[in-house]
Amino acid sequence: MKKILLVASLFAFSTFAASMKGTISDEKCAAKHTDASDKSMACVKGCVKGGAAPVFVSDGKVYKIANTDNVMDHLGHKVTINGDVKDDTITVETVSMD
Repeated sequence: MKKILLVASLFAFSTFAASMKGTISDEKCAAKHTDASDKSMACVKGCVKGGAAPVFVSDGKVYKIANTDNVMDHLGHKVTINGDVKDDTITVETVSMD
């Protein structure tokens, strides 16, 4: 019985590696700026400069970014992110422009 609980708890707290396409936005506007237009990019950059955290939006879901330094050059851009996802947070390993 203890082994079953241990295995179940490992799955409950596990992370999974993912490769996802989406847009780097900001926590204030999130999914409003997924078109990568000049206007959206300027808004995302302004919000982040004003203190909003960058987020990753993929298929309408908004993910917090654990290591935001890895995405700062891609604010407002459509990207592919490789990283580890746990709940609603992604730890970014690599970012590439789409």
